[in-house]
Amino acid sequence: MSTPYTIATSVVHSKLDYCNSLYYKLPKSQLPRLQQIQNSLACTVVEAPKSCHIAPVLRSLHWLRITERIEYKLLSLIHNVLTTTQPPYLHNLISIQRLRSTRTLSVVTLARPPSSSCLKITDRSFRYAVPSLWNQLPNSLRQLHSGTSSCIFYSPIPYPITSSSSDSPLCSSITPYLFHSRLKTYLFHESNRRGFTSSSRLPPRTIAWTVSSKLLVFLFLFFLIFRLFAAH
Repeated sequence: MSTPYTIATSVVHSKLDYCNSLYYKLPKSQLPRLQQIQNSLACTVVEAPKSCHIAPVLRSLHWLRITERIEYKLLSLIHNVLTTTQPPYLHNLISIQRLRSTRTLSVVTLARPPSSSCLKITDRSFRYAVPSLWNQLPNSLRQLHSGTSSCIFYSPIPYPITSSSSDSPLCSSITPYLFHSRLKTYLFHESNRRGFTSSSRLPPRTIAWTVSSKLLVFLFLFFLIFRLFAAH
């Protein structure tokens, strides 16, 4: 299984993951198409029939679904920004929320900027999407660095992460490897909690169109065969 797995991860998955953070909150009619590609790929790798339940197959391969892969990319980006303040064009879009509650002083919470537009596409931008995703993470992944002063969190005004800050606001004991490992485990649990049916099947309209197109092709071929026999 090593050769198909290598081809799947290096060729197909690299294409699915390329700039996939832009797919965040796409219309529900679009993401199932990408999920169908991953499902077919997983069945090919393990040599399973396409009619089998896909969730155990993806779990055996340790593959996140398309939705969770998108969230993984965004959360990885924000973790990199918080720990390295790079790249600058993303670093300038986030700020830490100052909190009054003592229960949340030990975690890093990102401030969500006020929305100036009623368009749904606004929620898909990095500036608005990342705080929502990050703040939903378990506290164990958002622990505050022990050397960071907690007094800055007592004001409701967001605290900008300046490039002059030498230390990361995140706990130094959570290395990048440990963070990504725990993040993947967390997203696996979220995937099981959300269920697989909603994102693994094509929308009814798409399915109906696929069935209709196949029926039209069949009728067209039948008509051609009938004309050939009638000509003879």
